[in-house]
Amino acid sequence: MRMIALPSYVNDIAETVRRALAEDIGGGDVTALLVPAAQRAQARVIAREAAVVCGRPWVDEVFRQLDPAVTLDWQVTEGATVAAGQSVFRLEGPARALLTGERTALNFLQTLSGTATAVRRYADAIAGTGCQVADTRKTLPGLRNAQKYAVLCGGGVNHRIGLYDGILIKENHIAAAGGIRAAIAQARALGAGVPLMTEAETLDEVDAALQADVDLLLVDEFADDQLREAVQRVRAHRARGGHTLLEYSGGVTLQTIRALADTGVDRISVGAITKHLHAIDLSMRLI
Repeated sequence: MRMIALPSYVNDIAETVRRALAEDIGGGDVTALLVPAAQRAQARVIAREAAVVCGRPWVDEVFRQLDPAVTLDWQVTEGATVAAGQSVFRLEGPARALLTGERTALNFLQTLSGTATAVRRYADAIAGTGCQVADTRKTLPGLRNAQKYAVLCGGGVNHRIGLYDGILIKENHIAAAGGIRAAIAQARALGAGVPLMTEAETLDEVDAALQADVDLLLVDEFADDQLREAVQRVRAHRARGGHTLLEYSGGVTLQTIRALADTGVDRISVGAITKHLHAIDLSMRLI
């Protein structure tokens, strides 16, 4: 499996790692002083459960910042699956640096691998439908870019990264603007140069969005018959030359996502993949 390329929005790894190390080390790792400064060591990190591995750039940066003399040998490619008991990577270098960086490195790896693993489960559940799993902005504060990257490692796609790279007209915007048509018109007038997306709560709002040929139409908790009708209207719109994508959101679970994908929607956004986080159990041992 090829290495997952870092998207352009992941431009804060060094700063994120710096903050994480400062949070853990503070004025200094006093326990590491028990180890002679010149002592070298080797260690390996093992997965205690099956997972999709994600977080290598953050782990590498942890040890680069602590001591560039530490070398890492990854046994698993980013985005690949490991089994319980499998070695993920090995380390060699100054023992103090290995011990000081252990928890921060594993915190990144367990969190991002947990996100990627969750995404992979949802993606596998809808395999073959042509539908994609999309993320939301329901991410851990300070780890938005990292978790968005983990979604890609798990086989999902990113919605907008933040409030700056896409206009998403939601129900409160529609109410404040005096209706969906007025809200879309005002958004077009901004000339922001970013994708224009809108929610729709009724089929009439679906029609208004399609008339405006928005980039993405988001339907939230539509009933089955409404959702299938929305799919048909979007398909008819695209047959006439439109390009609007249809996304479903709202209370999606592993048990319900396949039926939703089978309706023909293009994407299904799942907040749980980034906010209901199960961190992967990992262990580092000196060898």
